[in-house]
Amino acid sequence: MSDNENQTTEIQNLIAELSKLGYFYLKDDRLDEAEEKFSKILTYDNQNTYALVGLGDVARKKGNFKDAVEYYKLCLEHHEENNYALFGLADSYKALKMYKEAIEIWEKYLVNDDKNVTVLTRIADAYKKVKNFDKSHEVYLKALEIEPNNLYALIGLGYLNFDFKNYKEALDYWEKALEQQQQADEENIKILTALGNCHRKLKTFHEGLKYFRMALDIEGDNFYALFGMADCFRGIKDHKKSLEYWEKILESDPHNKVILTRAGDACRNLANYEKAQFYYNKALNVGFDTYAVLGLAMINKIQGNFDEAISSLLKLIKNDADNPRLYLEVAECYTLVKKKDQAIQLLTEYTRRGNRNIYISEMLIKLKKDK
Repeated sequence: MSDNENQTTEIQNLIAELSKLGYFYLKDDRLDEAEEKFSKILTYDNQNTYALVGLGDVARKKGNFKDAVEYYKLCLEHHEENNYALFGLADSYKALKMYKEAIEIWEKYLVNDDKNVTVLTRIADAYKKVKNFDKSHEVYLKALEIEPNNLYALIGLGYLNFDFKNYKEALDYWEKALEQQQQADEENIKILTALGNCHRKLKTFHEGLKYFRMALDIEGDNFYALFGMADCFRGIKDHKKSLEYWEKILESDPHNKVILTRAGDACRNLANYEKAQFYYNKALNVGFDTYAVLGLAMINKIQGNFDEAISSLLKLIKNDADNPRLYLEVAECYTLVKKKDQAIQLLTEYTRRGNRNIYISEMLIKLKKDK
C-alpha cells in the first residue's frame, strides 16, 4: 500500500472516530464537545455528511435554528436525499415558524419514507398552522391508518375537531389518546383539561369535573384545571363551589379581570352583594369590563336602585349596541318603574337595526299586549 493510500486510510479512520465521538456527545447533550468533533471533521472533508448533519443537530439543540438551516442546506447541496438533513431542516423551519417551507421539505422526505408517522404528524401540524385544515385532517388520518393508536395524531385530530366545534368527535379522539397514555403509565394534563373543556362546551358539566379533578391530582395549581372546575360548578349552579375555585386562581393571579368578574358573579348569585361589589370594582380597577359593570347594574336592580341600573346599562349599550342581554335588562328595569313605553322603544330600536333575538321578540310582544 502506498503512502498516500495509508494517509487516506488514517484520515478515514480518524473521521470515523471523530464522528462516533461527536454523536456520542450529541446524544449525551454535551453540545460544545460534539460541535468541536464535527467541526474538526470538516477540516479534513468539508462535504462530510455526518459532520454537517451533526453540526445542524447541535445548532438545533442549542436553539440556533438559522445556523441549523445553513448546515442542513449545505449537506443537501451535496447529498440531496439525505433523510437526516431533510428531517432536521424541516424541523428547523418549523421552529422558525416557516411552516410552508417545512411542509415542502417534509414532503420531500416522504418520497423515500412515506410510512413515517412522525413526519406525517409533523406535516399535519404544519398544515394546521397555515390554516389548511382539510389537508391537516387528511394527513392525520393517514398517520392513523398506518399506526391506529398514534398519540400525536389522536391529539392533533382532537384539537382540529375542537376548533371546529365538533366536540363529540374531539372527545372520541382525546379519550383514545388518554387511554394510550394510561396504558403507558404516563400523565398528560393537557389531554385531561382538553377532555374537560369538551364537556364544558357540551354542558355535560359533571363529566367535565371528573377530568379537571384528575388534572388537579397531578398539578394542584394548574390554571386551566382550576378554571374548568370553577366553570363546571358554575354550569351546575353550585355557586359556592364555583367561588371556591375562582378564589384559588386569584391567590396566584389577583389582578385577573375575567376571574375577578366571575368571582363577583358567584357572590351575586349567593346574594353576597357586598363581596360581589368588591370583586366587580376590583376588576374595573384593572380595566374596563362589560360584565363587571353589568354585574354592578344587576345588584342595583336587585336592591331596587333602578335608575342607577338603567344609567349603567344604557352606557354599556353605547359600547356594545348588539348585546341582547343589555336590552333585556334595561327593558325589565323600565317595566319595574312603570315606563313600558320606554322599554318598548328600546327593544324596537334593537330590532330595527336588523338584530334578531327570540327573547327580545317575546318580551316586545308581551309588553305591547299588556300595554
